[in-house]
Amino acid sequence: MLPNKPGVYQYYNDEGTILYVGKAKDLKKRVASYFNKNLDSGKTRVLVRQIAEIKYIVVDTELDALLLENNLIKKYQPKYNIQLKDDKTYPWICIKKEPFPRIFTTRRLIKDGSKYYGPYPSVKVINTLISLIREVYPLRTCSLDLSQKKIEEGKHKVCLEYHLGNCKGPCVAKESAEDYDRYIQDIEHILKGNLGQVIQSLKGMMNEYATNLQFEEAQSIKSKIAIIEKYKAKSTVVSPRIHQVDVITVVQDIKRAFVNYLVINNGSIIHGLTVEVNKKLNESTSDIIAYVLPDMRERYDSQSKEVILEEPVDFELAGIDFFVPQRGDKKALIDLSARNARFFQLEKNKQEKITQPERHTERILERIKIDFRLPDSPVHIECFDNSNIQGEHAVSACVVFKNAKPSKKDYRHFNIKTVEGPDDFASMEEAVYRRYKRMLDEEQSLPQLIVIDGGKGQLSSSLTALERLDLRGKVAIVGIAKRLEEIFFPGDSLPIYIDKRSESLKVIQHMRNEAHRFGITHHRNKRSKAALTSELTQIAGIGPKTHEELMKKFKTVSAIKEASLEDLTQEIGLAKAKLVRGYFD
Repeated sequence: MLPNKPGVYQYYNDEGTILYVGKAKDLKKRVASYFNKNLDSGKTRVLVRQIAEIKYIVVDTELDALLLENNLIKKYQPKYNIQLKDDKTYPWICIKKEPFPRIFTTRRLIKDGSKYYGPYPSVKVINTLISLIREVYPLRTCSLDLSQKKIEEGKHKVCLEYHLGNCKGPCVAKESAEDYDRYIQDIEHILKGNLGQVIQSLKGMMNEYATNLQFEEAQSIKSKIAIIEKYKAKSTVVSPRIHQVDVITVVQDIKRAFVNYLVINNGSIIHGLTVEVNKKLNESTSDIIAYVLPDMRERYDSQSKEVILEEPVDFELAGIDFFVPQRGDKKALIDLSARNARFFQLEKNKQEKITQPERHTERILERIKIDFRLPDSPVHIECFDNSNIQGEHAVSACVVFKNAKPSKKDYRHFNIKTVEGPDDFASMEEAVYRRYKRMLDEEQSLPQLIVIDGGKGQLSSSLTALERLDLRGKVAIVGIAKRLEEIFFPGDSLPIYIDKRSESLKVIQHMRNEAHRFGITHHRNKRSKAALTSELTQIAGIGPKTHEELMKKFKTVSAIKEASLEDLTQEIGLAKAKLVRGYFD
């Protein structure tokens, strides 16, 4: 019997392998929810079928449960928990634990007491910081042992860096450890984003040199201040009044979430990283943030007391205030973070499309299935559109997409036969009826989704056609209105709106545009043919058969106009050739 207390629960299979770790405010209620009959997620149902044993750990608070859950997931990496993609290859800036510390970039973290800042997702950013540090501070780059004993014994000699002015020669006691450590303190402030404190310290040194009439040294410090202020101006993205704030946003699709995390100090982004998370059980945004945020704060050693995000979360962290801004500079930071997450997602999708096209297609179809409430994956989708001018030459077009891509060999167009005048609804009903009547007669497989270009009226007419064929309810059908990209479902009086950035909406828009293009092309050809036919048949003595012979030979009316009497005679005889030539002359 589980208690009504906060804690962590663990699911095991019959082999003793841990399947899932979760946290809960109330262990009894949370675990019981997994065994309800109406589970939405198929993956959750699969998980529940494998559970052979349940273990739990009771803790004092929900915060303790969150931290314990995070540690257990990292330790055991259960199959059904979300997993953070490995980022071991990201570079760090290391301040080595040694006399006169060196500063360099590395991709390996060694637990020897050295200080590491990062990771930095961009090599360009880390190189900029290293260049700034080396330009301002004369640090050693050699790997010599600069212990006090070695220096006193005179074991070392100055190198070229000393003669170039890039190092002050601590190896031969030309620089004290106290002065060198002052540089290191300033550099740590720079890496933490505390540029104002560094500038204030340098200004103090500059004024001291100027007071002692050491004007060359004062000018050197002034140049360094200018370099740091230039860097500060470039790195400031919002109001400098925003001090020590973390930003986290999530963009997600069916199986993955992309989390952007920013550390802001004095209006500057001092750290930023986007990570990919593999979802396992359709986790909520709050679940994903609860998993990623503690890890990010630990990596970057964030001391921020405020975390801003797009929507409220259902957990707490001790000493942390969560804030959802609606306007102003903090809202601008949220927008910036979300934009970074979306760019990362787009880049991943592009890579997947090239390297794993089948998986890319599967993901898009799954998204369409969810957005359009379909029982099966929409491998086969068809879209209809009408074209006419004041009811003249009415046509309908049907385009076919298979695996979310155009299947042009399956496109069809329909010359509307039973409708008089400009009746878009009746034209749509005729086209849909004829299309699926023929498919049924020929025993072809029906699509999983039909898309009607139009609102409730066109959708209603299409439903009438399906009813006549006894297909209503057997094939999913929706209407898409052009103005606001509204999606209408049968029986719903109000439309739904799919996210404009959704890949499923982009596929439907592509279909709608293809149907429009295909229909307009056929309509234009029909009008041209009708115009040509009417012009030739105006010639007295020229009938449809003669017109057909001329078109078969000359192809266009322009070619007929330019044809000589001899050329026309060869096709239709001298008498009719004189009639045509006389008409055009």
